[in-house]
Amino acid sequence: MNRNELRKADINLMVVFETLMQERNVTRAAEKLFLGQPTISAALNRLRALFNDPLFIRVGHRMEPTARANEIIHHLSPALDAMSVALSLTRDFDPASSDMTFRIGLSDDVEYSLLPPLLRAIRQEAPDIVIVIKQVNFWNVSELLMSGEITVAVCLTRELPANAKRKLLRTMQPMVARADDSQEPMTLDEYCSRPHVVVSHVANISSFADEWLAAIGRKRKAVLSVPQYSTLPALMAGTDLLCNLPDHLTLALNKTGVLRGEPLPFITPNLELSMVWLSVMDSDPAERWLRKRLEQFMGDHSTITPAPLG
Repeated sequence: MNRNELRKADINLMVVFETLMQERNVTRAAEKLFLGQPTISAALNRLRALFNDPLFIRVGHRMEPTARANEIIHHLSPALDAMSVALSLTRDFDPASSDMTFRIGLSDDVEYSLLPPLLRAIRQEAPDIVIVIKQVNFWNVSELLMSGEITVAVCLTRELPANAKRKLLRTMQPMVARADDSQEPMTLDEYCSRPHVVVSHVANISSFADEWLAAIGRKRKAVLSVPQYSTLPALMAGTDLLCNLPDHLTLALNKTGVLRGEPLPFITPNLELSMVWLSVMDSDPAERWLRKRLEQFMGDHSTITPAPLG
């Protein structure tokens, strides 16, 4: 390999190229990199000259990469990842003096029930850092990690990128929440006959519970789908509506005094809440600190007594 070729390269140009490959749009790339659109356009012209290729062809409102661009990014992204890791080793992280911005992906249930104690602790240890929360779920978490919109996420997961790491934080038991005054445990017949609320970020009217019920030859009646859990106390108050929730969220919503939870009246598998991140972030001191705090306050032990920060 001829290292002299590197003298022709501008690392900033490579970052612009990678961002254009992710966004396929000059305006969005400019916004993501906090640069002006003319700056991105000028960088693209320099990239085209450097690689002797158009790199992107406009198709409607999108910029589709050429075959050469796809070949370049295949080699370039791992190189930029390795460079990021190398540069991260040159700096320490002091939470007490840092003003870094952390971008974290959390599912709605985690944000509602598990974020508050973490945030209180971080505000004491690192008062000047900025935390940006983006809502994620197992459908979009991979895309958001790969695009760089978040560096770590806590949610249910399915297939992840090959360069992703996953750590189980807690095993969640599904429960059912109700707002009525009855103190009698719910039967399976009652569960199936009463109306249900489904919380879905993609406007589905079904969930895991319907698959579990179908396996035992039963079904329920969903009458409402909403995109987030935080509205449930107001929506369910004074009704016979039911809603399935993970156990940690049920405990948090119990504190509203409107809802109470109980185990589902049939056997279900448990769900796994995991922390996921890209391997390129393994060695970054700031990201390691953040992951440690997420594990500390969102893991199974966090409902007992969190260890002191330090």
